[in-house]
Amino acid sequence: MAPQIDTLLLLALPASGKSELRRYLASVDADTAARDFGLGPTVQLDDYPYVHLMRRVSEELRNLGEPPVFFASDSSPFIDGRDWATLTALVTEDYAALGTRRPVPDRPTEWILDRFDRARAGVGAARPFTAMADTVRNSLSEALDDEAATFAAELADTLASHVPGVSTVLIEFARGGPEGATPPLPEPHGYAYSLPHLSPDLLERASALYVWVTPQESRRRNEDRATPGPEGDASILHHGVPEIVMRGDYGVDDFLWLIDQGGGHHLDIAAHGTTFALPAAVFDNRQDHTSFLRADPSQWDPGAVEALHSQLVEAFKELRTP
Repeated sequence: MAPQIDTLLLLALPASGKSELRRYLASVDADTAARDFGLGPTVQLDDYPYVHLMRRVSEELRNLGEPPVFFASDSSPFIDGRDWATLTALVTEDYAALGTRRPVPDRPTEWILDRFDRARAGVGAARPFTAMADTVRNSLSEALDDEAATFAAELADTLASHVPGVSTVLIEFARGGPEGATPPLPEPHGYAYSLPHLSPDLLERASALYVWVTPQESRRRNEDRATPGPEGDASILHHGVPEIVMRGDYGVDDFLWLIDQGGGHHLDIAAHGTTFALPAAVFDNRQDHTSFLRADPSQWDPGAVEALHSQLVEAFKELRTP
């Protein structure tokens, strides 16, 4: 039997089916997951909760009449595109903490602001919260402590659930570039920019599964899944990405170009003074095999589940072939 996949990057444009696949893979019994996909019990990391908190911080700063740091409005793209790498750095920080049990911080908003500053500094961006007036930081804490504490508690449970040599770490994120661009995409766009910001330990252990849909289909499904308000904005299954972001940051992506550069089976990622060859495969979801997974599992159609499972088995074979 091929060795178990240690770390799996699940990559795609928004609304392509990544989060739905995470849900499905978590539902498969352990023996089937090991046999068909080479997966242990999954420990799932995602950069979307950080995007959501960045938007909430920006919203509260605007309400206070302060510079919003990350987003000029609820529908705007990043003010500083290097924050795509900030997100990657935050996920890397979580990856390094796997297997630890950390208490929920007493001051959860201060905790997340400090993490934002540290991650931004690591990718060459400014540390806006370090010099922020105490009155502003206190106002942010009043507005965001409950939400930041909930996130910190959920993250702590996730990190503590990891068992080395048993678990498979599944990491979801999306990167892209402006509509009409062609690879190689200009920095700070695309996977070619963000992936090198992952740690050497992560890159050494990682494989990548890409969920393929067209940008046009990504935009359509993004509209279909969006649920206005907190139930959607904070949810990995039901949040909607603003249209200007869909076209400016996700109008195209560079994964298929990168895998082609790697000979069709690898991503060659130059980082940390070396080149990492990540085994890579494509799950073709242009014909929608995943949206039904947003429903309660009791409502999943057995025929749709069987078709999805069979197609996933074929994709995972590519990752498990020496």
